[in-house]
Amino acid sequence: MPESILSASSLDTRRRRIAYRAWHRGIREMDLILGQYVDTHIISLGDGELDALEYIMSFEDRDLLTWFTGEVKTPDDVDTPIFKAILKHRETMDFV
Repeated sequence: MPESILSASSLDTRRRRIAYRAWHRGIREMDLILGQYVDTHIISLGDGELDALEYIMSFEDRDLLTWFTGEVKTPDDVDTPIFKAILKHRETMDFV
């Protein structure tokens, strides 16, 4: 299982917890989507963005996956700038 490429010592406690949760979801696809996004952006996210990311990550993987794939409409309270940033990042990912 891939793990965060970030050095744990380079992050504060909150960011370490988010990075760990992003890579240890339950559904492999969600590990890749959230883990890679977090690895790329966690250092630059402010407190409000971290709040939004934690809120998104509080949902079940199956729900998240259906929203990220467009199978089901994303609820308005989840369809935030961070969610859209994760979607945009996902479009650039190579799952091979």
